Parts: sequence; C-alpha cells; structure tokens
Amino acid sequence: MAEAVIFLGPPGAGKGTQAKRLASEMGFKQLSTGDILRSHVARGTELGQLAKPLMDAGKLVPDEIILGLIGAELAAMPDPKVIFDGFPRTLAQAEALDRLLQEQHIRLLGVLLVTAPEDELVRRLLGRALEEGRSDDNEETIRARMVEYRQKTQPLVDYYQKTGSLKEINGLGKVDEVYRAIQEALGIPAA
Repeated sequence: MAEAVIFLGPPGAGKGTQAKRLASEMGFKQLSTGDILRSHVARGTELGQLAKPLMDAGKLVPDEIILGLIGAELAAMPDPKVIFDGFPRTLAQAEALDRLLQEQHIRLLGVLLVTAPEDELVRRLLGRALEEGRSDDNEETIRARMVEYRQKTQPLVDYYQKTGSLKEINGLGKVDEVYRAIQEALGIPAA
C-alpha cells in the first residue's frame, strides 16, 4: 500500500535520527528535496534543466518545480512508501503535497511533530556543534534558528492539526522510547 509520513520538528529534536530508523526498519524511502534536485540536474532532466540556473545563482527553486520533482519521484515508484523530512516548509507546499498524494493514491499515515523543550534542543545542538567542530553554531545563533523555525512552522502545525493528521511526539527520552511512540502514533505494531 502506498504510504507517506511527514516529519516536522525543530533542529535538535531527533527527527532525522527517527526518520532514518523508520525508513530502515519499515521499508520507507526518505525523500530529500535537495537530493532529488541534485539527481535531476545531474541527469539533465527537463525539471533539472529548469532548476539548475536557479541553484547556480543561489536562488530558491520555485514550489512548482519542487513539486514536479517530487511528483516524478513518486510516480516512478511502483508502491511508494516515503518519508518527507524537511518538506513541506510552507503552507502552500503542504496544500500542494496533499493534492499530489491524493492524485497518486498515497495515504498519509501521519505528520509527526517531534518536540522537546528549547533548552534541551540548545544543549543537544551545542553538543553536536562541539563534536562536529562547527564554530558557527553558538547559543545565540541556535536560539535565533529556533525563533525562525517557530515562525515558519506554526502555520504548518495549525494546518495539519485542522486536517487531523498531526501527531505530537515527545522527543525527550531514549531513542528507543521515542521510536516506540512514533510507531504507536502511526499505528505500526512494535517489532
């Protein structure tokens, strides 16, 4: 059965870790718009040719092209089981993605909002920055990213709440505990 899951959440909440695990254990494919764009550009597809000059100029690729790329990717899969992590980013993208999923008969299992208190997120991101030697990630820049995230994501949270798709997941706790909460929210039996 064709299915999709959308992960939302602030930086440091653990959504990337959980999305990778869900993909690995449940046979889902993670769709990254960046990877899809680069693949189409490298293959010289029609959509890739439209996107390349924009990417080369450092400009954002318009929603129509992004959605066209995602649509082509989904259409190429015989029985899509996909995870969107980092997409949609805007209300317009969310509405268009819903239409695309309906057109291709892909059931949205849920939109997972992985959350954690801001102080915990800052602590995690500072630790990651130290491990990876990222001197640009200091507390001030991390907190600024949190504000930007809340401003940009709140309309998506509101939208998916209204559709009944949103499932809030507490990102605190051990990785296995968070994963079990995700399985439960999606109605997937624990292994």
